[in-house]
Amino acid sequence: MIYTVTLNPSIDYIVHVDQLTIGDVNRMKSDLKLPGGKGINVSRILKRIDNDSTALGFLGGFTGRFIEEWLERETIQTNFTTVADDTRINIKLKASEETEINGQGPIVSENEMDTLKKVLGNLAAEDIVVLSGSKPGSVPTGFYQELIKIIRSQGASFVIDTTGTDLMDALENGPLLVKPNNHELADLYQTTFNSVEDIYPFGQRLLDEGAQHALVSMAGDGALLFTKDGIYRSNVLKRPVKNSVGAGDSMIAGFVGNFTKTQDPVEAFKWGVACGSATTFSDDLATADFIQALLPEVQITKVK
Repeated sequence: MIYTVTLNPSIDYIVHVDQLTIGDVNRMKSDLKLPGGKGINVSRILKRIDNDSTALGFLGGFTGRFIEEWLERETIQTNFTTVADDTRINIKLKASEETEINGQGPIVSENEMDTLKKVLGNLAAEDIVVLSGSKPGSVPTGFYQELIKIIRSQGASFVIDTTGTDLMDALENGPLLVKPNNHELADLYQTTFNSVEDIYPFGQRLLDEGAQHALVSMAGDGALLFTKDGIYRSNVLKRPVKNSVGAGDSMIAGFVGNFTKTQDPVEAFKWGVACGSATTFSDDLATADFIQALLPEVQITKVK
């Protein structure tokens, strides 16, 4: 089983206005409410490429019920830990420019955190856990490390998609996959990149420090895959860009979903690029049909 963990889910409230005037009444042209959170996005894409998963994390209140009911309609299995506070709402305001106002998230008690840990204590060795995104402010520093320790004690594998100290501290535990973008990778190692080739030694460094595979997304420059057998680069698919939210999560879902079937990281990379690109070209997360349509366009080249 693939499990996804979203510690700070949200309802993403997407609001379109023709023009935003600060300090005045603005009328919406359209609006949309969607379940948000990186791990939740991974589960939704996994379902679309015929991989089952179980979504874990913290949900509370009427907002949490909205998310759980949405996932149930998409026939995604869930086992969320119920918290007393409401799950947050993030506002995505789309006008001539895009503005985001993200909620802080609920206060999570120690007992609620312990409940999630107990769920992860029942993993099987063949399971994969995808840990994605930020933590609510009430969840202590090092909580990801506590979860990773539990996952590894069960013999299970994990993927981590976060930044900074949480990512660096996870490397020594041998994650199946890490996925920083080029800016996050530069920040991680306190450097700058002036070319794609500048990224190579730092992607390799992720492997040297423990990661089994590393994906580095580079927006308009495609993506890189680092493996023990070499470095691979994808081409850039051409369509109008509609949506950046969830593209990285879709890439992880494509990689993990295919890798569980093939154990081939290069083929899994191809699926990751197709899923990530399809979401970028969609209003919401990519559909199964669109992912399949883009797959033949993805070209992977070994660059080193």
